[in-house]
Amino acid sequence: MKKLITFILSFSILGLVNAQAPKSYTSSEILLQLRKLNTVGSVLYIAAHPDDENTRLIAYLANEKCLRTGYLSLTRGDGGQNLIGSEQGIELGMIRTQELLAARRIDGGEQFFTRAYDFGFSKNPEETFTKWSHDSILSDMVWVIRNFRPDIIITRFTTDGSGGHGHHTASAMLAEEAFDAAADPTLFPEQLQYVSVWKTRRMFWNVSTRFANPNADMSPYMKLDVGGYNPLLGKSYGEIAAESRSMHKSQGFGSAKQRGESLEFFKPLKGDTTGLKDIFEGIDFSWKRVKGGEKIGSLITKILKDYKVEEPQLSSKDLVAHYNSLDEKEHHYYFDLSGKIILNCNGYFRESISDRPNFSINEKITIANGTIVRTPNSILKGYVFNIQNKDTTIFSTDKISYLYWTKNRITNNMFFIEDKNNLLRNNFSQPYTLSGYDFSPTSKGIKIVDQLQYKWVDPEKGELYRPLVITPPIMINLTQKSFVFTDEKPKEIKVIVKAGKDNVKGVLSLKSDGKLNEHKIISEDKNNPKVALAELTTFNYSPISYNFELAKKGDEKIFTFQFKAPINQSTSSTINFTAEIDGQTYTKGIKEIKYDHIPVQTWFPEAEAKLVKVDVKKTFNTIGYIQGAGDEVPASLEQMGYKVVMITDEQLQNGNLNEFPAIVLGVRAFNTNEKLQQYKQRVFDYVKEGGNLIVQYNTNSFFGPLKDQISPVPFKLSRDRVTIEEAPITFLLPEHPVLNFPNKITNTDFDGWIQERGIYFATEIDSSFECPLSMNDPGEKPNKGSLIIAKYGKGNYVYTGLAFFRELPAGVPGAYRLFANLLSLPKNMQKLTK
Repeated sequence: MKKLITFILSFSILGLVNAQAPKSYTSSEILLQLRKLNTVGSVLYIAAHPDDENTRLIAYLANEKCLRTGYLSLTRGDGGQNLIGSEQGIELGMIRTQELLAARRIDGGEQFFTRAYDFGFSKNPEETFTKWSHDSILSDMVWVIRNFRPDIIITRFTTDGSGGHGHHTASAMLAEEAFDAAADPTLFPEQLQYVSVWKTRRMFWNVSTRFANPNADMSPYMKLDVGGYNPLLGKSYGEIAAESRSMHKSQGFGSAKQRGESLEFFKPLKGDTTGLKDIFEGIDFSWKRVKGGEKIGSLITKILKDYKVEEPQLSSKDLVAHYNSLDEKEHHYYFDLSGKIILNCNGYFRESISDRPNFSINEKITIANGTIVRTPNSILKGYVFNIQNKDTTIFSTDKISYLYWTKNRITNNMFFIEDKNNLLRNNFSQPYTLSGYDFSPTSKGIKIVDQLQYKWVDPEKGELYRPLVITPPIMINLTQKSFVFTDEKPKEIKVIVKAGKDNVKGVLSLKSDGKLNEHKIISEDKNNPKVALAELTTFNYSPISYNFELAKKGDEKIFTFQFKAPINQSTSSTINFTAEIDGQTYTKGIKEIKYDHIPVQTWFPEAEAKLVKVDVKKTFNTIGYIQGAGDEVPASLEQMGYKVVMITDEQLQNGNLNEFPAIVLGVRAFNTNEKLQQYKQRVFDYVKEGGNLIVQYNTNSFFGPLKDQISPVPFKLSRDRVTIEEAPITFLLPEHPVLNFPNKITNTDFDGWIQERGIYFATEIDSSFECPLSMNDPGEKPNKGSLIIAKYGKGNYVYTGLAFFRELPAGVPGAYRLFANLLSLPKNMQKLTK
C-alpha cells in the first residue's frame, strides 16, 4: 500500500485555531460532514467587525444547506469597548479575534479578515476612508473572494448609511466593489500568479430594517425561514446562533436561544438576480457542476445511503476511493474534508503535548505524540497504527511565536502582514513543520496538522490545554504604558526582567525617541568656572544600565530606574528598554491574556513606555473608586499623586462614603455592578451631603440596559458621540470652576487626544445641569452632553462621556488637568455658593 498520512507539526503562539483537546466527532456529526461533502457551493458573508455577523443565517447555511460558509470581517474589533476587562486596542482585537473563531466552531462557518485596524467609531464612510487605505482593503477582499470562490455574497449592511457606523457602510461599499473586481483580470493582477479571477453568481443585502422598526414592511424583499431544527445536531438554528453569538462576551452579547420560525430577508444587489424567488434558485450545488464530478457525486450518494450510524468505519473503503478521485489543488476544500472524514469514521485521535507551556528560542523542545484508532476493524490499523501508538519528537527553533498581524507596527490604521495567505487560513504565527508518520492504505496523503500544546489537570476545571509558546531568552516587562510626572520629584520606574531559559546574563539599558540626561546652565560663578547651577531640559534618569544574571527559566528580577522630569516645562518622550545577552539585543516583554471562553493569548509587546511631564495641580490626595467594566483610570489617578481607595460592595452597602472628598465610578459601572444599582441611593445621599461624584460613561442599549436612573437629577443616555479626536471644543461656560480651578483649561488641553473625544453623551438634560463644553463632528450640530454638572444638596453630580478611560492611560496631558478639576469641584463650588 502507498503512503497516505503525513503528520505536519505546526506550533505557534495560539496553536492554529484553538487550544483544546482534539475534537472527536459523533456519528451524527460525521453524517453531517458527509452531507457537506456532497454539496458543492459556498456563501460568503461580509461585514465590518466581530459580532456584526448573522450567526443564525451562518448556522443555517452551513448545517441545513450544507454549503461552505465564510464570514469576512474587515476588522478584528480593536477599537471597541471591553465589558470583561481593561484590554484595549490591539489586545482587545486579540480577544475578539478568538471570540469570532469560537463562534465559527459552534455555527460551522469559516473566518476571514482583512488588514484593517479598527480605529474606533466613525459616523460615515468618508471619515472611514480618510483613515483606511481603500485600495488595500479592497485588495484583501478580492484575495479572499478569489480563493474562497463563493456562489453568493451577502452583506450585513447597505451602502445608504442606515447601518449607523462608517465602518458598516464602508464594508457594504467595498463588498459591492469587490464583487466586480474579483472577476476583473485588470484589477490586482499580481494575485493571478496564485489564484484565478472569480465571478460570483449573485449578491444580496441581508435586510436588517426590523432591528430599528419591528413593524417595517418587508414584503418587497425575498424571505427565508432559517429557524429550522437539525436532528443531527439536536438543536434549532436559533439555538446554535445564540450559542455562537454568546461567544462575543467582551461585547456583552450573551443571547437567548430561539426556537421555531425565524425569517431572514434579502434585497438583490448584483449578479443574476432577475426574477428570483429565493436566493439559491438556479444554482446547482451538486457535483454535476464540476468537470468529471458526476462519478464523484454518485460515490458520495452511495456512501450516504450505506452509512451505518453505529459503525461509521464501514464507510472507510468507499471514502478512500472518493478521496483518491479528488484533485488536491482543484478540490482542495473537499479533498481536506474527505481526509478528515476518513479519520473521524475510524475514531482517530492524536495529540502532541509538551512537558511545559513555553520554551525559549534554540531550546530543545520535546513533544510527546500520542495516536489512537478507537473503532474495531479499522482500515487504518495495520498501517500507521496498531491500537495505540506513542512517540517523541525533539527539535528547536530560532523564531519566537507571534500573532501574525502583530509582528510589525500598525501603519496608517493597517496591519502589515507579510504573507496574505494568513488572511485565509488563520495560521496565527509563522508555522514550523516536522515530518512524522507516513503510511496508509491508499495512494494519496492526508495532511494532518497537529497543534503543539501543553496539557494539565486543574482540580476544579479538569483537563485543560493551552498553546505551546516559543519565547525570547529574555523578556522585559513594564508595570505601565505611561508614566506621568506632575512635579519635579523623582519617580521610580520598575522594570521586570524575566528569563526565558536557564543561565541568562546580560545588560539592561534604555534608549529614547528624544534626548535624555541633558541640562542647561542657568547661572555661573565667574570666580570659579567649575561651579555652575544647571536645570534639567530633558528627562533625567539613573543608573545608565544594570547588569543582570538569572539562574533559572522563569526567574524574575526587578530593576529600578529613577527618573526626574524637566523643570518648568511640559514635555513627553518615549523610552525603549533593551536587554543584551550573548551579543544579541532583545526588546520585547511578555503578556498573557486569560479568559475561560477563549485560549490563553500570549504576545510579546515592545518594552516601551511614554514619559509625560504635566503641569497639574490638585486640592486633596484621597479619592474613592467604584469599579465598573474594567479600566486603567485608577492607576492613572495614582500617577497624579492620588491615593485611590477601591470601594468594595461591603463598603458601598455599610461604609462611610463621606470620608472621600470625591468618588469616581468606573466605565459602565451602572451597567455591570449590581450592588451599585441596589445601593445607588447611598451614593446619591453622599452627593447630597457634600460629596463629589464623577460618573464615567454608561450605556443604555441591548448589551447594557439600565434598570433605572443613574442620577438624582434627571437626564437620559444617548448614543451620541464625537469620533473625530481633533474636533474643536467650545467653552460654553468659560468662567465655570471646572475650566479654571485648580488648573486653567484651554483649547490646548484637548490636543493629542486619541481615537475619539467621547461617547454615550447625555441628552434630555434637566435644567439643573450646567454644560460647560460643546463639541461636534463635521456637519453635525453642536452637542453639549459630553460633560454635565449639577449641584445636588451640598455636593456635585457629574456625568461625563469624555473618553478619559482612553486618554489617561495614553498619557494625554490635558485629560489629566481636566480630571483634576472634576475631582476638585466640591471645595470650589461650595465656596462659590456661600
